[in-house]
Amino acid sequence: MNSVAEPVSAELLRRFDVSGPRYTSYPTADRFVEAFTADDYAQALSHRRSGAAAMALPLSLYVHIPFCESLCYYCACNKIITKHHDRATSYLRYLSREVDLHTECIGLGQTISQLHLGGGSPTFLSDDELRELMGMLRRSFTFAPGGEYSIEVDPRTIDPSRLDTLAQLGFNRLSFGVQDFDPAVQKAVHRIQPAEQVFSLVAAARAKGFESVNVDLIYGLPQQSPESFDRTLAQVVELRPDRIALYAYAHLPERFKPQRRINTVELPSGASKVSMLSRSLAAFMGAGYVYVGMDHFALPEDALAVAKRQGRLHRNFQGYSTQPDCDLIALGVSSIGRIGATYSQNAKTLEEYYDFLDQGRFPVIKGLALTRDDLVRRAVIMALMCQGHLQFETIDIAYLVEFKSYFAKELLALQNLAEQGLVTVDESGIQVTATGWFFVRAVAMVFDVHLQTDRTRARFSKIL
Repeated sequence: MNSVAEPVSAELLRRFDVSGPRYTSYPTADRFVEAFTADDYAQALSHRRSGAAAMALPLSLYVHIPFCESLCYYCACNKIITKHHDRATSYLRYLSREVDLHTECIGLGQTISQLHLGGGSPTFLSDDELRELMGMLRRSFTFAPGGEYSIEVDPRTIDPSRLDTLAQLGFNRLSFGVQDFDPAVQKAVHRIQPAEQVFSLVAAARAKGFESVNVDLIYGLPQQSPESFDRTLAQVVELRPDRIALYAYAHLPERFKPQRRINTVELPSGASKVSMLSRSLAAFMGAGYVYVGMDHFALPEDALAVAKRQGRLHRNFQGYSTQPDCDLIALGVSSIGRIGATYSQNAKTLEEYYDFLDQGRFPVIKGLALTRDDLVRRAVIMALMCQGHLQFETIDIAYLVEFKSYFAKELLALQNLAEQGLVTVDESGIQVTATGWFFVRAVAMVFDVHLQTDRTRARFSKIL
C-alpha cells in the first residue's frame, strides 16, 4: 500500500493541520444572522422572478430527509433517530407545502439541472414515499435532460431491487456512506455494514447503469490506525467507485451530542491521522484517481475530474459540482440555500419547521444578505477553490476594484504561503501550485475577513 510515492510530505501535512472553513459558501454559515427572516427570503425569490437573466438560469435543488433508524456516533448532521416510519408521512406533507410556497413565488416549471437528496438517510423513505417525493418535485419543476440527480444511500437500508426504483425515479448518481470497512471501527461508531454488502450494491448499481457511484470515507475514527485504514483503502481501490469523498473526523462532543458516546481513548493520535491522510493520497492517486480538491477524488473519466481539467469546477453547499454557479433552493428541516446575493437556513427542529409552514410562511430562521465586500471576496475564494488561480484584472473589471490595493494586506500574507511553495504570485494574478492544491483551504482562508480570532476559527473542522 505504501509503495507509491507520497504526493505531499507528512511534515507539510502536519504544518497545516489547523482548523478552517470548507468554503461551501462565503461568508460561511456561522456568519448567518437571525435578522435575515422568512420575509427577506421571499423578497429574494421575488427578485429572482423579476430578473429575466436569473430566471433563465437553471436551479439546483437540495432536499433534506432527517430520519435515520440508528445512531452513528460520529455524526454531526441534523438527524432524527426513529424506527417509526410513519413520521415520514407528515414530513412529506409539509415538504409539499414548502414546495408550493416556492412555486407561488417563482412560478411552476422552473428548470432544475441538479438535485441532491441528503440527510439523515434519504433511503429511510420507502419506495412509495420516494415516488411521492419525486412526483411532487416533477409536478413543480422541470428536470433538465443530462442533469445531476443524486441521492445519499445508507447501504443498510437498500438492496438491488430498491436500486431499480431509484433508477426509475431518475436518479443517476449514488453516494454510499461507508466510512470504514474495519469491523472494530464499525462497532466503535455503531454502524455495522459488511464490506460484502457494499461491494454487492456497487456492482448492482453499475449493472443498472448509474452514471456515477461515490463512496464516503472518514479517517480519525475510534479504533482506526494507519495500518487498519490501509486495509480499507485497499478494499476501496478494489471497489473502484467513480468518486471518493475522504473526510477527517472532527471530535466535537460539546457541539454534537452523539459523539459523547465515543471512547476518546480509542481515537487515533494527530500523527496517526496525518499518516492516514498521507497514505490515502498515495493510495488513491497511485490507483489512478484524480485529486479534484479538498476531500474529493474521481476517476479520470468521471465528470468531476473532467470539469477540473477544463476549469469548470464549482462549489455549493454539497461540495464540488460540475454544474454552473446557480441559485439553490433548499427544502426541508435545517437545509441551507442560496438565492441571488443571499443565503438562508431553515428551522432546525421539526416542530419549528412545521409551525412556520402551518402559518403559510417559509421556514427560514436565519440567513445573510451579502455585502459588496462579501461578493468580491466570494469571487476570489471560489476562483482559488475551484480553478486554483485568478487574474487580478478579472476581479478588477467585474467588481470595479483595484485588486492590489483592495487586497494589499492579503497579498502580503500570501508571501508566507508562497515561500512554502503553495502559491505563486506575479503582476497578473495568483496561481495555486500542484502542492498547494492539497492545502487550498489554507490559501482561501487568507481572503476570509471573518477569520480574525481563534475563537471563530475553533468552530470549524481541521482543513486536512
